[in-house]
Amino acid sequence: MPRKGRGGKRRKVCQFCVEKIDQADYKDVARLSKFLTDRGKIIPRRISGNCARHQRQVTVAIKRARQMALLAYTTE
Repeated sequence: MPRKGRGGKRRKVCQFCVEKIDQADYKDVARLSKFLTDRGKIIPRRISGNCARHQRQVTVAIKRARQMALLAYTTE
């Protein structure tokens, strides 16, 4: 039970675990773009709600998608 006056925000859950996706794919640009800010930065785990395992996979997948020119590094 959350304490009074301490925020009481609900813990976010990992979307990959909920949907039972075992591997983050660099070709799934629509899913990966949800983990990027409008400036092109990767959203950290504490904000996105991903578990540690999937956050590492998302980071590598975003970097691979950028290398393959599927995602932009920055916005102009």
